[in-house]
Amino acid sequence: MQAWQGIPEAELERPKGLGWLVLTFRLALIASTILTMFIPLIILRTVGKKNAGQLIVKLACMGSLFFMGIRLIKVGKPMQYAGAVVANHSSWLDIFVLNAAQKVYFVSKAEVRKWPFIGMIAKHVGTVFIRRLRSDAISQKNVFVERISQGDKLLFFPEGTSTDGRRVLPFKSSLFAAFFEKSVLEVTWIQPVTVNYVAPKFKRRNWYGWWAEMGFFASFIMILSESKQGSVELIFHKPLSVDEFSDRKELALAAEAAVFAGLNLR
Repeated sequence: MQAWQGIPEAELERPKGLGWLVLTFRLALIASTILTMFIPLIILRTVGKKNAGQLIVKLACMGSLFFMGIRLIKVGKPMQYAGAVVANHSSWLDIFVLNAAQKVYFVSKAEVRKWPFIGMIAKHVGTVFIRRLRSDAISQKNVFVERISQGDKLLFFPEGTSTDGRRVLPFKSSLFAAFFEKSVLEVTWIQPVTVNYVAPKFKRRNWYGWWAEMGFFASFIMILSESKQGSVELIFHKPLSVDEFSDRKELALAAEAAVFAGLNLR
């Protein structure tokens, strides 16, 4: 097997026996939860009740985690300021986990908009889609500034990719640039959040990790078919006031250090 970032590839287990029944049952419950919440979400956003709409998203993700059987543990409190939340990226589960703990708007790569079903949901929950191209840098910065000016709290993964959850890759500072615009500099805060997954008993420590060339579908069915799940811990660190930093690189390093400090490597 090949290694990625020094991490050996992991073999994804396939469901066996009752695992397929567990998978089917959970899928039905999660799908019904999301679809039930989707209609009121669209209505609320259409009439301009954006904040109430994000509460619906939060409840849907809380319900989905409950039906998955994954216990969510929160340490600290989500900030109430406008700005951004930055976290380490370990799994496709991060979307459910981080949305279940707070009202936040994800920043996602543009390709997600075209994904079947998921892309439609992402669009209606207020996701900010970006392309990591120099030609788009100014327009993306303007979108960030506009959303922060509206009081929104954005969430992105500065590592730029997902890992096995046992390390924190260097934070890319490019997405931090928008926070230093004069119009939002003094009102913008960044809250670092550490995501720690605890694998089910007798499973490898990075069982929830999704990295390198791992297939989404294979990881999805492996996790949802496991009857006895583990847990995930979110550590909300002290928010960082942007105007206390000299530039985006210094801010990115401070956020990275905070996230790494909370990482559970036991």
